[in-house]
Amino acid sequence: MTDTPGVTVGSVIAGLDLTLLAGAAGLDRQLTNAYIQKTGLALAGLPEYLRSGRVLVFGDSEIRYLESQTAAARRATLTALFAQDIPCVLVTNGQDVPPELVEEAERAGVPLLLTPWSTPTTIARLTSTLEDRLARRQVVHGVLMDLLGLGVLIIGESGIGKSECALDLVVRGHRLVADDTVEIRSRAESVLIGTCPSLTRHHVEIRGLGLLNVTDLFGVASTRRSKRVELVVQLERWEPGREYDRLGLDDAYQTIMGVNVPLVRMPVAPGRNVAMLIEVAARNQLLRSQGRHAAQRLADRLHRRLERADARAAAGLPAPEDDLEDVDL
Repeated sequence: MTDTPGVTVGSVIAGLDLTLLAGAAGLDRQLTNAYIQKTGLALAGLPEYLRSGRVLVFGDSEIRYLESQTAAARRATLTALFAQDIPCVLVTNGQDVPPELVEEAERAGVPLLLTPWSTPTTIARLTSTLEDRLARRQVVHGVLMDLLGLGVLIIGESGIGKSECALDLVVRGHRLVADDTVEIRSRAESVLIGTCPSLTRHHVEIRGLGLLNVTDLFGVASTRRSKRVELVVQLERWEPGREYDRLGLDDAYQTIMGVNVPLVRMPVAPGRNVAMLIEVAARNQLLRSQGRHAAQRLADRLHRRLERADARAAAGLPAPEDDLEDVDL
């Protein structure tokens, strides 16, 4: 399930502690874009350059421009501005706001906000907040763990042992992010951040034991609120006769909201220590991210050895008893 939540102007005011000067009737207006827009062109008579769903920011230059106009010209400029589909106007630096701006915002029902922050600080904080609030979201059935600093999403059919693996990994010193329901949001088009619904945060469900609070059992260091998803481990029931990857040369990926995440398919069978194997998979992924691909390096060494053997055979030379040229020291 994927959705893009809407953000109202009223919720942004509460989150960023902004002062409402006028336009309270429009607090339910929707913000749909994380990027702000400055209003220079609109004030200069080109309102068609405004984009709906974006916060309009009035900095020093915009306020000075309005103050340079006559009262009649200022009101005409603001009337044309507020005739556009804009969610709100934010004035920075705690500036004195022209009375016409307050009146036109109230008449149009467009929230007029004031902040003491500078324009660059306002833009940075507002953009960061909106990027998080407007990020696309998807709910995944699985477990999210922080293993050695790597975010590992464990998925698989119900009852296969995901929560038991999570508990075993916590006992090994790793950290739980979410069990059963993982909320994933997309940021910057290529970053996936996973978290847990607040209602079930820090809890795991173990068949036969029920709900357990991991923080109470193992301490505050055993959990964390969110983690970037960097590896997916899919648990599958072992099927006799089925071919499984024995070498690990072919990279597999799980696509989540358009982002390809490295995927490991892990067969589950009696006697296999799945938690230990998931920990090793995380360690191996960390090495791969550093360019150390064990299977590929072994395949490359084998390929070079075969090439040398063919060259010696073509030259009529005997094969060496022990070729140590490719041994890593």
